Amino acid sequence: MARLDDPGRSPFELTRREEPWVVFAPEGDAVLARQLAVLEQQRGGLVVHLPAEELTTPESLFLAFARSLEFPGYFGHNWDALVDCLDDLHGSWHGNRDIAVVVDDADLLLDVDHLPLFVSVLCQAAARANSAVDADGDSRDDRPAIAQHFVFVCRDVPPGEFASRLVRPDVDVESSGAYVTVSVAQ
Repeated sequence: MARLDDPGRSPFELTRREEPWVVFAPEGDAVLARQLAVLEQQRGGLVVHLPAEELTTPESLFLAFARSLEFPGYFGHNWDALVDCLDDLHGSWHGNRDIAVVVDDADLLLDVDHLPLFVSVLCQAAARANSAVDADGDSRDDRPAIAQHFVFVCRDVPPGEFASRLVRPDVDVESSGAYVTVSVAQ
């Protein structure tokens, strides 16, 4: 994992299968824009945008993810099902390509009760999708690992404001400069 204090290195790499899995960044950030462009234009990856206003309740969040990422009909509209479906993206639209899901106007989520759980779930899903083994530790023969990351773009609230709200025993939260990054706890 890239350390936030390593000179000359971005604190996150959206084209790599490495932590951090979730990034909070300011709107208009040049590093983020460059990495999203490389993912999409040079690497043939996918960038999917979700408006934060559709993620303010768990119910609307599940619907937005299911619609935007074309989850299968059996998606259970709960946190465990979200992990499972994000780990195993379906449909011809995906084609085992790397993906970044960008949550626009993340400021709207700063005070929602489910934010820490939501970010933890995204970390769990990305850790599984980025791995060459399945949840049971068996080698994935059905599909390769993909680079999967989640980016929360903050319009008016500095990303550092999110750091204290994301604290959970199952995630590591780092804050430095313009970014907050979240990974599965070691």
